[in-house]
Amino acid sequence: MRFIHTSDWHLGRIFHGTHLTDDQAYILEDFIKLVGYSKPDVVLIAGDVYDRAAPPAEAVNLLDDVLSRILLDCRVQVVLIAGNHDSPERVGFGARLLSRQGLHIAGVLDKNITPVEIYDADGPVYIYPLPYADPPVVREKFMAKDIRDHNEAMAFIINQLLSGIPSGARMVLVGHAFVAGGEVSESERPLSIEGSGLVDPEHFFAFHYSALGHLHRPQYAGRENIRYSGSLMKYSFSEAGHRKSVTLAEMDRFGKTTVEEVYLTPRRDVRCLEGLLNDILAGPRSGESRDDYLKVTLTDSGAILDAMSKLRSVYPNVLHIERPFLAADLELRGPGGDHRGLSEVSLFSSFIEQVTGTTLSAEQLRVFSDTVENLYRQEREANI
Repeated sequence: MRFIHTSDWHLGRIFHGTHLTDDQAYILEDFIKLVGYSKPDVVLIAGDVYDRAAPPAEAVNLLDDVLSRILLDCRVQVVLIAGNHDSPERVGFGARLLSRQGLHIAGVLDKNITPVEIYDADGPVYIYPLPYADPPVVREKFMAKDIRDHNEAMAFIINQLLSGIPSGARMVLVGHAFVAGGEVSESERPLSIEGSGLVDPEHFFAFHYSALGHLHRPQYAGRENIRYSGSLMKYSFSEAGHRKSVTLAEMDRFGKTTVEEVYLTPRRDVRCLEGLLNDILAGPRSGESRDDYLKVTLTDSGAILDAMSKLRSVYPNVLHIERPFLAADLELRGPGGDHRGLSEVSLFSSFIEQVTGTTLSAEQLRVFSDTVENLYRQEREANI
């Protein structure tokens, strides 16, 4: 059986004030083409299809268009679960009706998780859609009052699943969780405010493949058949070094699964630049785009007037500027001696040293001294 594993689309995402829906639509065009030419038996979407519980209309329309084209044009079934960013009720609306068309949605956690059966030449593969659910929801749903955290909740649910699986069956789990040992990014919302949101990878050992969502870097979790596909796009500057992909998997008659990372090309990359302003204004190097989303760290030590405007004249999508020089943790202290007896140059030099931790050079002192002298001269001439 062939399937595509993807997750964490976060449709409707706003990145540093910029709406990403058009960028998401662009990369999803590539995804639909991949579905069309790779001809999988099923597409698995492991949660966080939306970025928030009440998504904007354009995000809902985009999802509707993408799923319709996969189901109707490509004639490929889809298994989709709700993640921690999604509203289970909104995502799961109409699930029973849609399943007849090949769209299998698990929004709200069901006490009796029914597998989706996908057939290939070797018989059925049982795909278990396990939507994200907080421990209190699991306690209430299963009347299991002893469940205290995410790990215990996952262990309980998996045990319930395994009790009903036919002997020798090929099994795939679609889930949304933070498996211990996984590498996190800044854009992932914590699953637990108090206590641990981690789950042990051993809970997934019984499945031939576990298609996971939540962590945004493509990675394995404990074993090579327990995998995060990673997010559709880069959603924080901490992900600038990631190479985003979806997972194309092949399962043989014995349940052994091999995977291939298929890279999708975004309309704009997310990058970090660091250096002096004038060097950055020289423009992108070969292979880089002016239109990428950028965080710029300026290493200049002097004052810069309207740095954002200057940078956006070359890179129109600069979203964030950092000035480490201005954020130095310095101890403020008064000028040496009685400040009333100090010259303007000495006062200014003392101020600069307090704020920046560095002393003015001879050239800087000369420029400041000339500026003060010019101001005094203009004042004298105005009073003549």
